[in-house]
Amino acid sequence: MWGVHAALAVLANPARRIERVVATRNAASRLPPGAEPQILEPDAIDGMLPPGAVHQGLAVRAYPLEPVDLERACTPPDGRSVLVLDGVTDPQNVGAAFRSAVAFGARAVILQDRKSPPLTGVLAKAAAGAIELVPHVRVANLGRAVETLRAYGYNTVALEGEAGLGLSDALDDKRSAVLVVGAEGKGLRPGVAEACEKRARIPIAPAIESLNVSVAAAIALYEAARAKAQ
Repeated sequence: MWGVHAALAVLANPARRIERVVATRNAASRLPPGAEPQILEPDAIDGMLPPGAVHQGLAVRAYPLEPVDLERACTPPDGRSVLVLDGVTDPQNVGAAFRSAVAFGARAVILQDRKSPPLTGVLAKAAAGAIELVPHVRVANLGRAVETLRAYGYNTVALEGEAGLGLSDALDDKRSAVLVVGAEGKGLRPGVAEACEKRARIPIAPAIESLNVSVAAAIALYEAARAKAQ
């Protein structure tokens, strides 16, 4: 992982096992005590990372974060929302969704086990440290996971542009919310949408067909947080 926010968040997370820290001389001054970086020139760090990676003088190699069990992460419902990403494979979008999840107090982010990108590299940079701050759950079957969350007592809401119910009305509910968003273009898979109790839309101007998935997730998380604050 690279970049100031991502690197510092990794180092601050006690759940992480750190393998190596590299830094430029200037960036090393931002590291916490005990980080023990290897001091390198910027070009040397460039050569260790994918082309175009903006590392800001810091990079960290760490063992992966372990996903959390669904029941442990989400029970009992406590007012916070849960974000479910169905078929979202772009690391930038997943990272941005993690960032919004932290910003709006989500309890967990749920991903499909096989098709979701690893929480490293570009994704970690886009998340700006958020992957260290909110638990993630990986499941083999998202539809079944949504049904389980519904059984736990959550208000499960699928976001679909053609739904008749507005998002704010769908969240007019005392229960904690599960917000289920799908990939751009494809949207939610039918089985995942059908597992949800409600289908709702974010009202947008007719000139625009749809929102970027990370933007839709941010709006939904904000609306859920706002509904609980009222």
